[in-house]
Amino acid sequence: MAVYTPERSDRDPGPVREVLDRARAEGRTALTAPESRVLAQAYGIPVPGEGLARTAEEAAALAAELGLPVAAKIVSPDILHKTDAGGVEVGLDSAEEVAAAFGRITANARAHDPGARIDGVQVQQMVPGGLEVLVGATTDPTFGKVVVFGLGGVLVEVLKDVSFRLAPVTRREALAQVGDIRAAEVLDGVRGAEAVDRDALADLLVRLSELVTDFPEIAEADLNPVFATASGAIAADLRFVLDFEPAPGPRRFGREEILASMERIFKPRSVAVIGASNEAGKIGNSVIRNIVDGGYRGAIHPVNPKSAEVNGLTSYKSITDVPGEVDVAVFAIPARFVAGALEEAGRKGVAGAVLIPSGFAETGEQELQDEVLEVARRHGVRILGPNIYGYYYTPQKLSATFCTPYDVAGGTALTSQSGGIGMAILGYSRSTRTGVSAIVGVGNKADIDEDDLLTFFGQDENTNAVAMHLEDLKDGRAFVAAAREVVPRKPVVVLKAGRTSAGARAAGSHTGALAGDDKVYDDILRQAGVVRAPGLTELLEYGRALPVMPAPSGENIVIITGAGGSGVLLSDAVVDNGMSLYEIPPDLDEAFRAFIPPFGAAGNPVDITGGEPPSTYEKTIRLGLEDPRVHALVLGYWHTIVTPPLVFADVVIDVVSKARAAGIDKPVVASLSGDTEVEAASRRLFEHGIVAYPYTTEMPVKVLGAKYRWARAAGLL
Repeated sequence: MAVYTPERSDRDPGPVREVLDRARAEGRTALTAPESRVLAQAYGIPVPGEGLARTAEEAAALAAELGLPVAAKIVSPDILHKTDAGGVEVGLDSAEEVAAAFGRITANARAHDPGARIDGVQVQQMVPGGLEVLVGATTDPTFGKVVVFGLGGVLVEVLKDVSFRLAPVTRREALAQVGDIRAAEVLDGVRGAEAVDRDALADLLVRLSELVTDFPEIAEADLNPVFATASGAIAADLRFVLDFEPAPGPRRFGREEILASMERIFKPRSVAVIGASNEAGKIGNSVIRNIVDGGYRGAIHPVNPKSAEVNGLTSYKSITDVPGEVDVAVFAIPARFVAGALEEAGRKGVAGAVLIPSGFAETGEQELQDEVLEVARRHGVRILGPNIYGYYYTPQKLSATFCTPYDVAGGTALTSQSGGIGMAILGYSRSTRTGVSAIVGVGNKADIDEDDLLTFFGQDENTNAVAMHLEDLKDGRAFVAAAREVVPRKPVVVLKAGRTSAGARAAGSHTGALAGDDKVYDDILRQAGVVRAPGLTELLEYGRALPVMPAPSGENIVIITGAGGSGVLLSDAVVDNGMSLYEIPPDLDEAFRAFIPPFGAAGNPVDITGGEPPSTYEKTIRLGLEDPRVHALVLGYWHTIVTPPLVFADVVIDVVSKARAAGIDKPVVASLSGDTEVEAASRRLFEHGIVAYPYTTEMPVKVLGAKYRWARAAGLL
């Protein structure tokens, strides 16, 4: 993981350390308002003028010194929510009002909690208006410290319009976060109101993110409300919650450690199958046959104490009896025997244990899973699983699974946390002839998880895109670090299950993993440059199509269509997927008009109408490819006798191929409407690197949008 380097040097951690140490010594988990002010000032967070009054007279004198009007707030380490306790009064215009408010506030606090320690009343300058926003930080169980931004006051509770980023944030990330809420237009002024200073809000986010990063014992921080104006932002109320005994995070492996194990797991010289069997219908029989039938050329060692030979290969009573080194051991034995067999595999020096059996944490047997992990850790063995279908790595012709072998080699690595989804991936890949480098089940993720796999696939010369189905992330920060390293070179696509509360509960019960808050996942995965797929279909299509499609060099998209109706739908899809239709300049408009009939329409979409011959498609597509101002083409085809589907496909292939030969390689996607012949035409286009789909205007544009999201994240646009 990258080492954190703060953007600023004007921090003063000394006073913060003193405040936190005092709170720890007193056994407190929250700071008082004056203590919170110390933290804010140490990190340059603007706060109003204020002071602590211990008597009504002191309160009146402070108010006169600060300038009226003022607010008064109870100061007690035992009362977190001051308003609920009747401990806040605002708009106090005279010394008499302040003195009277002191009495009411302290009386209310004592009535609310008779045992609470009351340090006094905070007298604070009233902030002269502005837009109320929330700037905060929290400790997410998956991602650790994250910063939060949203509209302030009660609106954040009612609308829940907030955005999240992994802390610490850069200024650029903070500005993006500020603009990421749905009501961001409010920040720019509505109905005559002034626009607020977004830079000041971003600065607050940066400063708070550095504070909670420097001091991990700050579990939560609320700056709410923050009053934002055209000239700056000031935090009117502060709340800090502490946790001096956080739960330990998962063990992290260094990049070189991960790669050393993954290289042996995915490129093994020898594989042992523990529980290999001659009996048809047993998992151990399916695994050994698939490895053999799949064409794996390394050494294959069945392990079965009751058979001298399995599937024509010499069998061994124990893996320790196998001659020579063993890189991978595939376990096809009941869960209760795994720990003992893994102990032997560890002594043998295997790098990876592929645990197919179920019956571990997903069924409540967490202790059994912990025992297996302890054995693996002791021997330096990395575990894939348990509760998985196995894994495929096509460059090695390795099908270490009880499913059917898969032999279409390509550049996409696919992973799944669920066995059922893994089977959908396998079936889809087979039906579409998708070329894959790997298909991997991760199951319970007792050890190896997505960041390990992403680290390997990121540098794997046989992989050029990674698509992952997951229900949770075991270590969100490690995943983000791995993704940030991979994304500049290869697209990373994620289908995160559990987007709704019901889905999150289902995901948690499936493998013993709790799904995190979806908005946190959504924002932070985007921060990492990951392309999120909304559903399984999109995950599979993005995984298939993104490696085929070249990266765009700009944002200008042109639609060329033979049907006006599909042009409208394609236009909507372009906007819905975060892209822009190019405003075609007059000279290019005139050039298009030279090729289309008078009753057609140039502009964008370019409507050539349905009755045009292949030459019209050829000329307009070629013009779009050759004009450097056009960066991507979306084609809408309508089945006609004049230009049949396969003829259309051949025309497009010919034009695009010639452009590529001339050094012009732009994204081209196509939507084909018509009779069943459009299916064969779409397949033919796909085989030639042109992403095409029958019967849908949405999917080709979704795929193009995913490519654009990756290109932006990779810094290519």
